[in-house]
Amino acid sequence: MHAVGEPDDPSGPFIEMDRASWADLADHTDIDLDDATLARLRGLGDATSQEDVAEVYLPLTQLIHLRMRHTGHLYRATNAFLNLSVDRTPFIVGVAGSVAVGKSTTARLLRELLSQCPGNPKVELVTTDGFLLPNAELEKLGLMQRKGFPNTYDRKALVNFVVQVKSGAEEVRAPVYSHMVYDILPGESEVIRRPDILIVEGLNVLQPARRRENGTRGLSLADFFDFSVYVDADEEHIKRWFTERFLVLRETAFTDPRSYFTQFASMSDDQASAFARRVWDEVNGPNLKMNIRPTRGRATAILYKAHDHGVRSVRVRKL
Repeated sequence: MHAVGEPDDPSGPFIEMDRASWADLADHTDIDLDDATLARLRGLGDATSQEDVAEVYLPLTQLIHLRMRHTGHLYRATNAFLNLSVDRTPFIVGVAGSVAVGKSTTARLLRELLSQCPGNPKVELVTTDGFLLPNAELEKLGLMQRKGFPNTYDRKALVNFVVQVKSGAEEVRAPVYSHMVYDILPGESEVIRRPDILIVEGLNVLQPARRRENGTRGLSLADFFDFSVYVDADEEHIKRWFTERFLVLRETAFTDPRSYFTQFASMSDDQASAFARRVWDEVNGPNLKMNIRPTRGRATAILYKAHDHGVRSVRVRKL
């Protein structure tokens, strides 16, 4: 192992471990994931295996649980010092990364594995898709072709949602997004009821707060994270995964007449591949370069994937 910064400053805040060294950190654990559950949790085209779970995600789960336990001790000690009687607030984990990099699979795996940790904590998962502005509003603002960029989210509502959860509110509601219709579902909401752990997954969850006109900054979503994970890979691999996923969806979900993407179902392989590459070059690639990857250094842990979706190395913040 050797110390690295962001991206490669040897005096920086990260320590980098190859996969074998990272896997060696895992203690004996009763946490288990059967093949059927793993298959259910994997995203389309994601090849995460039982070996990946054992060598990558179990050590990560144990580290998060360790941080959760000690954060709880610190919280109780601080409240005792201040003579406060306040219930413990949820531990919040952020999961960030590009479109098609596998961050959703990572988030779902962490939810399943963390729920099996000692004490069987209650773990909830929310994606930031629900906080995208409705399509009608994006159209009005001229942002429909930039969907997924930071300014296409209701960031105030998203931060307020996490503030309420972190404050221990009995019940907090999040909007629901449908990938089928490619829009927010009016009148529908997801209810979060005092979890022990909340996982927040999304493209831009590590974005810093925007600078106001007077030069000050407000709060960012990441200000409320107790731990965060960035899922990383070379852009050439992510672009290929995105294209391959689009081709599979064209033959499956896109064939549903209710789907927003039905218009693409009749494309030939060449047409679909060319279209997916253009979407990457004009939307997802620029978003990755301009907005997503620059936040990588704000994460607690960075999972670096190879061409086959397997995690090759792990960086963990040591400062």
